[in-house]
Amino acid sequence: MPVWSVRSERCKGCRLCVEFCPRHCLEISNELNAIGYYPARMHDAGKCTSCALCADMCPEAGIIVVRRKRKKKT
Repeated sequence: MPVWSVRSERCKGCRLCVEFCPRHCLEISNELNAIGYYPARMHDAGKCTSCALCADMCPEAGIIVVRRKRKKKT
């Protein structure tokens, strides 16, 4: 399962992460952050494949995606 987080204090609500997410996992929050913008948030974590395209597109470097290694079946 991927670990996804947004540093909401960096997010300016540009929507690039939302628009470029191939699985449509993200949305814009309806709550303002500390700097007066509506930050991105995870909408459907179950669909997220941790491709990190959202993090690549973020001009504020406000998204962190961590892939967890799967244990190999023996």
